Amino acid sequence: MLSEVLLVSAPGKVILHGEHAVVHGKVALAVALNLRTFLWLQPHSNGKVGLNLPIIGIKRAWDVAKLQMLDTSFLKQGDVTALTPEQVEKLKEVAGFPKDCADHEHLAVLSFLYLYLSICQKAASRWTEEKLELINKWAFQGGRVIHGNPSGVDNAVSTWGRALQYQQGKISSLKRPPALKILLINTRVPHSTKALVAGVRSRLLKFPEIMVPLLTSIDAISLECEWVLGEMAVAPAPEHYLMLEELIDMNQNHLNALGVGHASLNQLCQVTMAHGLHSKLTGTGGRGCGITLLRPDLEQPEVEAMKQVLTSCGFDCWETSIGAPGVSIHMAVSLDALVWQALDGL
Repeated sequence: MLSEVLLVSAPGKVILHGEHAVVHGKVALAVALNLRTFLWLQPHSNGKVGLNLPIIGIKRAWDVAKLQMLDTSFLKQGDVTALTPEQVEKLKEVAGFPKDCADHEHLAVLSFLYLYLSICQKAASRWTEEKLELINKWAFQGGRVIHGNPSGVDNAVSTWGRALQYQQGKISSLKRPPALKILLINTRVPHSTKALVAGVRSRLLKFPEIMVPLLTSIDAISLECEWVLGEMAVAPAPEHYLMLEELIDMNQNHLNALGVGHASLNQLCQVTMAHGLHSKLTGTGGRGCGITLLRPDLEQPEVEAMKQVLTSCGFDCWETSIGAPGVSIHMAVSLDALVWQALDGL
């Protein structure tokens, strides 16, 4: 049982290049963001285990004694395996959810219960590579509860951080990626990942002689970006940023040709281009999020002015950097005051 406060965090991630093409066997580059999700585990004497996810408005609690009395033989403790549909239904019974619940809020609770009941509150310590592998496997299975059949990129980047190359199920780390500054922009317009992936596949079947070269070209962009990042890690130079900007523009045009662009993303690109900066969608597209590369010579007033314009368009903006460390244990005294203030308010 947990005997003391445990505070850990993991970074978010974005795809630099290769979204959608990766579904068809091409390379994708994923990088960890210096925007982190914090997990605060704190022992209580009230006999309950509580879950508080303030960003999505979830606050639940269960009696530990009742959880211990449940028949959880359908979960093999310590065995990192995928849940079957039957096991998911049993978790819904444990949570008291209807069988037809499929929204992310309910699925987030199911993911927590699955991990809690399977891992049995084993406390963490300083992580060896073996333990990081285990964290990654559990995170992948938790993600499957929510997303069904994820690629494994999200959990890998959040576990190891920095930057990863992903291709056909194989994940490898990029050595010493530069800490590039970016803007992460959420257009706040919802999209359907499943529908967008299906749309690309349909277009590929309809226009193979056009789409196959596009996917091959996106693959080349990913590999070229990986090479540039490697060069920057050794000796960064201004021309490297020019190359990255060109690659961003080319990939954005390719993604539009694949059919996953959107008017809101085009507006984002136009706003940043008016300030001499370059943007592309990240992830699924079809609305969603975009990233903007911030050159090191850019003055902060210019960044703030652009953020104000983007905000006036109805977008959310976060100024951050890529190449952040992976899952980490924290001492409370080492936390940023704003982070501690947010945690203290839970």
